[in-house]
Amino acid sequence: MRLLNKKLLIKLKNKKKGNKSLLVAIDTFIGDVTLNLFSNPLDLTSIRKDADNVHSDGFYFFDIDTYRLLVLIEFKTSDATIVWVGSHAEYEQTFKNNKKTIHRWLKNREWI
Repeated sequence: MRLLNKKLLIKLKNKKKGNKSLLVAIDTFIGDVTLNLFSNPLDLTSIRKDADNVHSDGFYFFDIDTYRLLVLIEFKTSDATIVWVGSHAEYEQTFKNNKKTIHRWLKNREWI
């Protein structure tokens, strides 16, 4: 798969250089996505057990150490676009662990 908007992960890596477990988790995520060709959600969840589908248009949250990633997975085009990166606390504050809030956030930013 092609990983788009990877700059968000690079920025996080540069900001958190001392957090070795986070750096490893980011590199693992990048490898998992770019080295695999996911053709459906089952392919994705067989490699990434933490993939949490939060919207029917292909939006997934992933746990990356103490951070969360919101990624749009487009199985037909083999693209994965990083939409949002934040800590678990930022996730709870922004999305309130609620699919309706996630939907509203995506809609307000014209992702859906």
